[in-house]
Amino acid sequence: MAHDDQVDRTDRGPRQIRVRGARVHNLRGIDVDIPLGQMVGIAGVSGSGKSSLALGVLYAEGSRRYLEALSTYTRRRLTQAARAAVDSVEHVPAALALRQRPGVPGVRSTFGTSTELLNSLRLIYSRLARHRCPNGHYLEPTTDVALDRSLTCPVCGETFRPPGAESLAFNSAGACPRCSGTGVVRDVDDATLVPDESLTIEQGAVESWKIMGSTPNPRVVAELGVRTDVPFADLSSEERRIVFDGPQVKRQIMVPSKNGKVFDLNWTYRNARVAVREALAGAKSEKGLARINRFLSAQTCPDCAGSRLSEAARAPLVDGINLAQATEKTLQDLVDWLPGLVGTVPADMTAMANTIISQMIETARRLLELGLGYLSLDRASATLSTGERQRVQLSRAVRNRTTGVLYVLDEPSIGLHPSNVDGLLGVIDDLLADGNSVVVVDHDVALLRRADHLIEIGPGSGADGGAVVATGSVAEVTADPRSLIGPFLAGTAVVGMDSGSRSDAAGSIRMTTGPVHTVGPLQVAIPRGRLTVVTGVSGSGKTTMVLESLVPGLEALIAEAPLPDPVRGIEADGLRRVNLIDSTPIGVNVRSTVATYSGVMDDLRKAWAGTDDARRAGYGAGDFSYNTGSLRCPSCSGTGQISLDVQFLPDVDIVCPDCGGSRFGPQAGRIRRDGVTLPQLLGLSVARALDDVGDIPAVGRRLRTLVDLGLGYLTLGESTPALSGGEAQRLKLASQMSRDQRDAVFVFDEPTVGLHPLDVATLLRVLGSLLAHGATVVVIEHDLDVIRHADHIIDMGPGGGAAGGRIVATGTPDQVAADPGSVTGRYLAR
Repeated sequence: MAHDDQVDRTDRGPRQIRVRGARVHNLRGIDVDIPLGQMVGIAGVSGSGKSSLALGVLYAEGSRRYLEALSTYTRRRLTQAARAAVDSVEHVPAALALRQRPGVPGVRSTFGTSTELLNSLRLIYSRLARHRCPNGHYLEPTTDVALDRSLTCPVCGETFRPPGAESLAFNSAGACPRCSGTGVVRDVDDATLVPDESLTIEQGAVESWKIMGSTPNPRVVAELGVRTDVPFADLSSEERRIVFDGPQVKRQIMVPSKNGKVFDLNWTYRNARVAVREALAGAKSEKGLARINRFLSAQTCPDCAGSRLSEAARAPLVDGINLAQATEKTLQDLVDWLPGLVGTVPADMTAMANTIISQMIETARRLLELGLGYLSLDRASATLSTGERQRVQLSRAVRNRTTGVLYVLDEPSIGLHPSNVDGLLGVIDDLLADGNSVVVVDHDVALLRRADHLIEIGPGSGADGGAVVATGSVAEVTADPRSLIGPFLAGTAVVGMDSGSRSDAAGSIRMTTGPVHTVGPLQVAIPRGRLTVVTGVSGSGKTTMVLESLVPGLEALIAEAPLPDPVRGIEADGLRRVNLIDSTPIGVNVRSTVATYSGVMDDLRKAWAGTDDARRAGYGAGDFSYNTGSLRCPSCSGTGQISLDVQFLPDVDIVCPDCGGSRFGPQAGRIRRDGVTLPQLLGLSVARALDDVGDIPAVGRRLRTLVDLGLGYLTLGESTPALSGGEAQRLKLASQMSRDQRDAVFVFDEPTVGLHPLDVATLLRVLGSLLAHGATVVVIEHDLDVIRHADHIIDMGPGGGAAGGRIVATGTPDQVAADPGSVTGRYLAR
């Protein structure tokens, strides 16, 4: 049916996501609207519920609904998000999440493959290269390659087909046959086969023969003339040759069983090396591989020198270098090199060369703006930091040119120097320009100031959070008296540090290193008993200097062991302890809780076992263990949760319906101490539990320390693997806070990750307490609030990779701010 009037369909559709009754984790049934097509920032103190809203509601519902639109057959092969605990979510687009901790890539992933830059570089080497004929003669670049024609060598007349881009890939046809494209060969490490040569073979000297399926070998080797009752060190060279390299021959042996019977067995001998190789080939599980890996060592592949490429894939030359040499270049060097390649090809190829090269430079541009220009294309992805991997994900999202997608970015400023935040904002602008929506969970004030709309969750953490404190434009949130982030956005609040007491100066730690990676030789001085902050742009060498040199160097000095590379010398008189406080998760399963890790659980079990109720029931302290005790919940075995098999859909973990997540059976609810059961206590926050068990000296002391560390909101029964990186760092410190620390160094790796400015103030108080007890504190950090409170700054750079790797400025914050060569100094000066 025709109409004279056309219907105007422009500017239709929803303009916001409507969330109603969100109850994920600690969210208290909140209602909130998230504008579409804008940058929306979500702020709040640690543990307030920011990620619960962004990831637990918006991303979970956006991804789940997209997957539900697919066929059942397809859904079975995809990881699916569980249904969020929310009354309704309306108008949520398909969602992608860039998480704070991306998964660690596999051995075949490199910076070049993960950014897809290597695809463009392989195309350059396929289309623009001088190709080699089978007889070793090189031909000049020609358009015949792009037309998929055979080439004829003008020297010898040999006709051949040049390699296509796929033939240059180390994950397929271009792989080095020796290492299968991994750049590494793994072989049996003989030193692990017989670690203790004072033992006899009968006593188990050959470790690899203890692997399942190899246990008869000691009896077989005796049949081959090897003495099994003398120390391995006394064996002749021929006997040792048989143990390590003997042939796979059959011998008849007598094998006793456990019940005393003897069996006649015709067994094929497997020498010590073969036993490992066969076990490796048959390993089917991670646990099985772990048992075998201890017998293996990895070395750079001697055939490809670690480039992963076959000899044929390394043959084409562009501007005189091969593909392996090109991937060794840093991204910045590569971008500087690419434009000059147009001049290396004939005139009829320049248009094609310009197209390929300009596309590659455009892909690289965003990575450079995100501060990744120091990385080389052949860098293994598994060696990248979490911040580097997240920025690679972000650049890829922009390149895909999606539209109508909700991007949820979980603290994208992690690992970013202030100078790189502008590049991150440029990427977000590109996502928005393509018609997407961006939700950013972050604490970086410079980033939040650029948001079109802000949502602040809080006001506190845990049970004290989970509510919408303020929402609106940056100006509206800044003006809201309830907002905790508002004063920092306005610049009226400043993170301070009580200078407190400091121990008397006690000299310096001095270290000299040789060159390693892109870091040159260094001479480092760190004042004892003071706060030293090591800073610099990404890739400037901070991690190499502190975590790969200073920490292992001090550990070797304390243990009186040989100094590890690249440390050449180190002085630290009187130092006895070095403590690395990083953000790695605490524990590996749900059985590790705040109560167990902080050391109060044993005292709590004893306290409840000492009650009259427990004595009458005959319970001892062991019965109150939710891991092994008789009072643990039989349904979930003390984990507090059970897994449901829902057939076509992924298994779903739910709170145990019998114990409600308390981990204990009903009998535990009958044992009370001052009217409180142990399951009830574990459900309380640390601060609240102090009222009930603060009278137990050891427990009260430890819980008060947690409160002082800003962790009073954590519940005692909370699973430690689920804690944020910042929470994990502070919990690890709990046992150290009241000791004399004059013989100790504390090294923190970016402790402000995930911290609100108010939490940064708590962190500074913690560092001040360590300093007051005489500790030497070294912090790797980008946060300007921490940097400006340092007693001493070591600024590395000036750039990343080959453009960095040296100390550009040292001294007090004022001295570094006045140094024209310091990038960090420019931001401090502001």
